[in-house]
Amino acid sequence: MKLSFKPELLAPAGDRERLDAALLYGADAVYLGGQEFGMRAAPPNFSEEGLKEAVRDCHARGVRVHLTANTLPRNEELEKLPAFLERAKEAEIDALIIADVGVMKLAQKYAPGVDIHMSTQAGVVNYLTANTLYEMGAKRVVMARECSLEEIAEVRAKTPKDLEIEAFVHGAMCMSVSGRCLLSNYMTGRDGNRGECAQPCRWQYHLMEEKRPGEYFEITEEEHGTYFLNSKDMCLIEHIPELVDAGISAFKIEGRAKSAFYVAAATNAYRAAIDGFLKAPSMDYRPEPWIVDEVRKISYRDYCTGFYFGAPEEDANIYYNGIYIRDWDVIANVLSSDGEFVTVTQRNRFFKGDVLEVMTPGEPPFELTVTDMYNEAGEAVDVAPNPMATIRIRCDRDIPAGSILRIRRKS
Repeated sequence: MKLSFKPELLAPAGDRERLDAALLYGADAVYLGGQEFGMRAAPPNFSEEGLKEAVRDCHARGVRVHLTANTLPRNEELEKLPAFLERAKEAEIDALIIADVGVMKLAQKYAPGVDIHMSTQAGVVNYLTANTLYEMGAKRVVMARECSLEEIAEVRAKTPKDLEIEAFVHGAMCMSVSGRCLLSNYMTGRDGNRGECAQPCRWQYHLMEEKRPGEYFEITEEEHGTYFLNSKDMCLIEHIPELVDAGISAFKIEGRAKSAFYVAAATNAYRAAIDGFLKAPSMDYRPEPWIVDEVRKISYRDYCTGFYFGAPEEDANIYYNGIYIRDWDVIANVLSSDGEFVTVTQRNRFFKGDVLEVMTPGEPPFELTVTDMYNEAGEAVDVAPNPMATIRIRCDRDIPAGSILRIRRKS
């Protein structure tokens, strides 16, 4: 299998902690938001100074920074856009992610020289639209999640080679076309198209007949009602060759509102999978089992492959009560290691005798049994009960700073 490009791994960064996780675990680029015009209002995002610092640190590592400007702004918001775009340019970001063609034209005026990536919110599903956006100045299009690999391959074949194609490969999916959903705004007043989605598609629903108010009927035979709008998560970790073969030049992980552990584990898994593929490119490549296991050690909904291999008519929704599967807990983050002890910042309680698992960048995880541990006063302890405390654990292996200790939840 001959390659004409190396796919970019694009990781989410909802705040500085998540950015650091993405950098440590191998992202080629990160996407993040400022204080305005981003589709994720819940995460802390980045202040003006925080953005400049983030860009400096990313560029020092050779990592690109894509800034979201992907809301659909209303009239009263437009006067703030020029200053926002100028600040983005001053921060030396590499690209703006944009959904609105009006914002696109303003970006060309107020942030000249910054690449323009057209967001998945723009709903690009064909080569005509991709070519039109390219002619308008787009450097990259982010394909709509509703596209199949066959459709993306045709877009690739019928667009200029220097138009980059990005697509989501992992994370939550929206039940609405390209994320343009009105449910949240209608039901809660929180506009999903301006970063404030309340996710009503994840709620539990029953059926009520007009003349029987207050009397609820099950839509299915499930005991707890049905989540008929609740989509599964996307996971393409086992399909790297197919993604490359379709011409996707950037693999995007969803999750700016997810935890730093999520960012670390997902980035680590896809980094290892991509690197494994690049060592001997072949359509037969499949990642090692430990890589596939990594994406099941974060909080996730049942996985599917989205629309890539056809419409998921029978494999798209989750009908059970309880959205996330979470089998592992983060115990601590590694500060340092000297070959005798590992020093960590505790996140959750753990005990002497616990068998932990250590996640390090680019390597299979390994087990660490807690035989001896000491608190900040140097006292031997049998339990680490206080979050954010500094604990030393006996360990005869060097563990890189930023590695994560986790433990399987007891059933």
